[in-house]
Amino acid sequence: MKKSIFIVSAVALFMASCSSDDDSTTGGETALLPVDEAVVAPFVGGANEPNQVFVDLSSAQETSIQRDSWDLGFYSGSEFRVILNGSIKMAVKQLNTTDITEVQEEDASVSVGYTTLADLGYVDNPTGILTGVGNGEGTAIAEVSDNDEENKVYLVNLGYEVGTTTPEAGSVALDGEARGWKKIRITKQGNDYVLQYADLDATTAQSVTISKNANYNFVFVSLTNGQTVNVEPESDKWDLNFTGFTNYYPYGTSQITYYFSDFITTNIHGGTQVYEVVVSDATQTETAYADFALEDVEDADFWVSITDQRVIGSNWRNGGGPSSGPSIKDDRFYVVKDTDGNIYKLRLLALTNDNGVRGYPVFEYELL
Repeated sequence: MKKSIFIVSAVALFMASCSSDDDSTTGGETALLPVDEAVVAPFVGGANEPNQVFVDLSSAQETSIQRDSWDLGFYSGSEFRVILNGSIKMAVKQLNTTDITEVQEEDASVSVGYTTLADLGYVDNPTGILTGVGNGEGTAIAEVSDNDEENKVYLVNLGYEVGTTTPEAGSVALDGEARGWKKIRITKQGNDYVLQYADLDATTAQSVTISKNANYNFVFVSLTNGQTVNVEPESDKWDLNFTGFTNYYPYGTSQITYYFSDFITTNIHGGTQVYEVVVSDATQTETAYADFALEDVEDADFWVSITDQRVIGSNWRNGGGPSSGPSIKDDRFYVVKDTDGNIYKLRLLALTNDNGVRGYPVFEYELL
């Protein structure tokens, strides 16, 4: 299903922006009512899918950031964990040294693709769960230790710039030029992170201190200049992320690293939860969606999404092939509990624009 005009319900916007006699107040501020219905077209940006787009359902607001504008995310929770920018195919390998001044060499095996087994531990576990013992569990970079001797140097494949070529309609071209390599080492200083980074042949390193910010899931940093970058909204102000994504994919008895376009993750660290409803007869999906009410919600079905950000993932669409174009899977919709505990039903409406160009998703949702 495609629509050429996308609007947010005027009633919903009025309710979200205006107070009423029934609104509750906290600390003298009016508690805004959530948007009750909207159709949203996240600005992913076309077949190069240049943007990551974060959507807050309660306000129907979106925040976009160019995918290659950041490299590392430093966790603001109790643990000292660091994530990679999987939207540009970053990968890392732990080296057997703590001396960042040692000259290093590129290693082509440290990459995302068919030849890279997940259990090598070169990328973050795609569930979004940060804890783990490595080898594909938890973050690719080990938890930063109080013991500096345990904080090793990492070889960093910076992945790819956003692509600029124009593919055929229905295809994507997310990868641009290779961004090169860095070496990094991360230690602690009180409740702060200390990041050292350098080119592989450098015998000195630059250093930057990163402080946690409790309002956000992560503090993001660019290795281009060592500066922090605004990426995600505050942890309670977004629910869905439209993005390119480094995933695991079954390969025989193992798993490989595999990159997906048109991917949707949920705000697992902020508390967003979701489950999928599949209708046995696809011709009845529209009716099933229209009839779905709050009393139909199954709380137990949210449990998977508490430990996996990929419940929507790529499950909402068909990628297409030699004899078929990309398309929406029209036999399903989703039930989403946002960071405020509001529950919505949500249905994807479009993957492409009217000319068949990918990177133009559209979805509708309604407060239950």
